[in-house]
Amino acid sequence: MIEKGKISAAQMAIMMHPTIIATGLLLVPAITAVKAERDMWVSPIWGSLVGFVVVCITYQLHKQYPNETVIEYSEHIVGRILGKVFGLLYILFYIHGCGLVIREYGEFIVGTFLLKTPEVVVYGSMVIVCAFAVRGGLEVIARCAQLFFPVVLLLFLLIVIFLTLDLNPTNMLPIFEKGVMPSIAGAAAPAAWFSQYFLMAFMLPYLTDREKGLKWGNYSVLSVLFLLVITNFTALFLFGDIVADLLYPVMDAGRYIRVAEFFTHLESVVMAIWILGAFIKISVFYYAIALGTAQWLKLSEYKSIVMPLGFLLVLVGIWTAPNLTELKYYLGTSTVFYLLSMQFVLPGALLIIDSVRKKGQHNKQKRGVQV
Repeated sequence: MIEKGKISAAQMAIMMHPTIIATGLLLVPAITAVKAERDMWVSPIWGSLVGFVVVCITYQLHKQYPNETVIEYSEHIVGRILGKVFGLLYILFYIHGCGLVIREYGEFIVGTFLLKTPEVVVYGSMVIVCAFAVRGGLEVIARCAQLFFPVVLLLFLLIVIFLTLDLNPTNMLPIFEKGVMPSIAGAAAPAAWFSQYFLMAFMLPYLTDREKGLKWGNYSVLSVLFLLVITNFTALFLFGDIVADLLYPVMDAGRYIRVAEFFTHLESVVMAIWILGAFIKISVFYYAIALGTAQWLKLSEYKSIVMPLGFLLVLVGIWTAPNLTELKYYLGTSTVFYLLSMQFVLPGALLIIDSVRKKGQHNKQKRGVQV
């Protein structure tokens, strides 16, 4: 095995939490509100169903091939040539996905705080820091996630608490005014984010307690669901019907905070949440890309390709979208089908093919014994 480090199932769950929620906190509420309107708080609940199914699919594939990632076991399931094609698709998919995350991070930092800083400097500085974490291995990323997760959670809850007196629960009324379909339509974006739990396929072989992988994966989905619902409630109660018109509702909520006459404009808290969460998310994607590429090329280790891949990721981040408007539109439309196809439909197809193939082999053996 290329990766020598080991992590626990709980550490994996902690790593996956910011991997899903980092960009979800800032972008998903506004994208969800476009379709769901006042019922936007229900949409993450529908979307989480995809998360639970993806965790189950990923774990079942892992049980069949406990020491391999999707790059490796796809060759056993669909054959060497087609398996290589699948592996290459996943590597390219995660390179593009990581480029999207880097671009989202850069657009937020440059557009909100560092207005005169070239975006490539923001992209490059984050990728370099993440590269050191990825070269350190899975254990290093897990330790960073353990360190930052409580801080991010505390800062987020701090924002919600300070906004409590300004929240107006009547903004959610009437509930299901247009039926349940708007909330289901609004669940497309959360579902796409939840499908990213397929990244567990790159971590499960390196767990010290693999039998707990399914349980802790589901715990992680529940924790992300809780925070997304709280985020959507907060945005809806504070801004009402205009949530869909905002780019970063949580950021605007931080600017809205005013406690006494001196504790105001907590944008820096939102920036801290974003930077720490983005660091873990980019590192997890980056690690999956480096490990997957090394396995696809049959290399003995992956650390030597980390820096070249980092340069590629910065370029992809620049090329991903011409501007922020196009990026937001893409995230709310095509990205949904893109993410679900690669992280929900295709893994499900692999599991079905594997089950059918093994059942066929079992039936042949059974007939052979009878003869």
